[in-house]
Amino acid sequence: VQLQASGGGLVQTGGSLRLSCAASGLSFSSYSMGWFRQALGKSREFVADISSGGSTHYRDSVKGRFTISRDNAKNTVYLLQMNSLNVEDTGVYYCAAARAMTPRASAYDYWGQGTLVTVSS
Repeated sequence: VQLQASGGGLVQTGGSLRLSCAASGLSFSSYSMGWFRQALGKSREFVADISSGGSTHYRDSVKGRFTISRDNAKNTVYLLQMNSLNVEDTGVYYCAAARAMTPRASAYDYWGQGTLVTVSS
């Protein structure tokens, strides 16, 4: 199984980025997919997840700014559209796959390598 995250970069406060995660080697439509992030010196935290059927959950601080979606027809990619970014959104963003929706990192079976998002003030 391989999860390949991409789309990170440097953006100014208020800007937007879109992250992608390409999955291979698993039955994509059978998994819930999540995004987590980890800032320097801090623990990894839940950002958002999406079920195989399209139900979504978000952490409170990103509600209304981030959107998670998936394309089951392609069976390989899901996206995190991030708008109105602020410096607190800076960190390494990881995609992950789990059998059911959950904000708990320990419940995820597979992880991507991470993509760095840096928001400058």
